[in-house]
Amino acid sequence: MDKSEHLKLYQEMVVIRRLEEKSAELYQQGKIGGFLHLYIGQEAVSTGLISVRRPEDRVITAYRDHGVAINCGLSAREVLAELLGKATGCSGGKGGSMHLADVNKNFWGGHAIVGAHLPIATGLALGDQYSGNKAVTLCMFGDGATNIGYFHEAINMSKVWNLPVLWVCENNQYGMGTAVDRASAVSEISQKASGYGMPAERVDGMDLMAVRAKAAEMIEKIRSGSGPMMLEILTYRFRGHSMGDPERYRKADEVHHWQENDPIGIYRKYILDQGIATSAELDFQDDEAEAVVADAVAFAEASPDPAPEELYTHVYVEE
Repeated sequence: MDKSEHLKLYQEMVVIRRLEEKSAELYQQGKIGGFLHLYIGQEAVSTGLISVRRPEDRVITAYRDHGVAINCGLSAREVLAELLGKATGCSGGKGGSMHLADVNKNFWGGHAIVGAHLPIATGLALGDQYSGNKAVTLCMFGDGATNIGYFHEAINMSKVWNLPVLWVCENNQYGMGTAVDRASAVSEISQKASGYGMPAERVDGMDLMAVRAKAAEMIEKIRSGSGPMMLEILTYRFRGHSMGDPERYRKADEVHHWQENDPIGIYRKYILDQGIATSAELDFQDDEAEAVVADAVAFAEASPDPAPEELYTHVYVEE
């Protein structure tokens, strides 16, 4: 990567962090309704992963989708407008936090039902294989999704049909309030791929460059026809599962330990240590990110609510 690419990725991570912090404020003010799942602490996962995809590669994820949307090219304006339920949001204000999507950017959405999007990913990849496209589907899901039927059914069929899918488990250590080792017989999620004869790897999800390197390697193997693979990315969410989470299941010193390995701080140190950019240049990116999010908040709050008749649109497919 050249300097401009490094600065772009750094700013994306900071935009995600600031957007999530502002979303938490707006939620507490009653301006965002429903559930809100923040991506704070996991920014290096989606930023590193999506930075190595090609435009034709599809991305689909679970409900912790704000950061993924930003990395896929959705603007902070349309993301925040969607969170506030405004007509200018990416789904017209009708999807909300857990259903951000833009198929024109090959972002096939966040999905609220745990694991339900995994069979959809299998279908997307089957369609590309049938059509002779060289696209790879990147399917992101949490560690908790690996304990339910959708996971096993989807990855089994992807292996049976040798589909071009990279299964990406964002292992943030907890499924809601339950630690991985209390809910799964296998604590290393990547081992679950072996039951289907599928290659799997693990990588440090707090290190953007490590995620980027491993993802690039695996995506190109899949694109060359090797079949599906699984990547377990070890990460940690700094906030609760959702805004209503009292966080009684983990100790403060555990959270503090992970926060000392902040993914933005790690990447900033890498850029400085490698002489890629100066501290002043990175501070400028911080300021730019702040401005992007401030602009998005102003835009979203000034945007109109959906018209009443929108209640009846997008219910059925018109032919």
